[in-house]
Amino acid sequence: MNLLATVNPVTRILALMVLTTPLLVSVDVVSAVIVLAFTVLMAPLCGVGWWRLAKRSVPILIAAPLAAISMALFGAPEGRSYLEFGVFHVTDNSLSLALAILVRVIAIGLPVMVLSANVDPTDVGDGLAQVLRLPQRFVVASVAAFRLVGLLRDDLNSLAQARRARGLSDHRGPRYYFSLAFGVLVGALRRAGKLSTAMEARGFGGPRRRTWARKSQLFTRDYVVIAVCAAVGIGAVVVAALLGYVRFFGVV
Repeated sequence: MNLLATVNPVTRILALMVLTTPLLVSVDVVSAVIVLAFTVLMAPLCGVGWWRLAKRSVPILIAAPLAAISMALFGAPEGRSYLEFGVFHVTDNSLSLALAILVRVIAIGLPVMVLSANVDPTDVGDGLAQVLRLPQRFVVASVAAFRLVGLLRDDLNSLAQARRARGLSDHRGPRYYFSLAFGVLVGALRRAGKLSTAMEARGFGGPRRRTWARKSQLFTRDYVVIAVCAAVGIGAVVVAALLGYVRFFGVV
């Protein structure tokens, strides 16, 4: 089941903005937990199972504790002191801020993983150009770039297999990975040059207004998704304020 299968890709972008932007107003655990719980519960209904969500969220789950540790060590000292060594000062206030930052980073990152899943780059380009009215050349170039991302992985695998066949992968040190990355970079630059020449020859960079093969527009279901996400994002901050947990960034 995928409730987002028929919505416009622009709807996903707008829904992400209205869902996570209110979290930037305050540093508290309550609002972040509400958004995080909503995201986790809705993920299977949006075509992203919990196991898939966990695998896609590994970078976020690594970055969140790092942000929390820095806040715990350098947060504004207030309340009981647990550790004081040089510039490091761990107190009740810094620990509460660290917990809030930990949950907040995950609550902002997980919706990105859910709303960006199963999105076709061409559909995104159609929506950006026709709904958001972004510059056409920028949109076409971005779609072409996204289409080539998968080829970089193929180039990397091909180079690694070629080096293995020639006996060059016996000692995998920094030099090996640097040469491998350099080979992928050279291949990417060559392909980019050929692609840009081909697109220019076919009129993609012309001054006239483009036509689009597929029409992209927003329907009632798109506005419903945006409204629900806005209600959850704003409602989370309102609940935190009613419970007395709102802490604005300027007063942490």
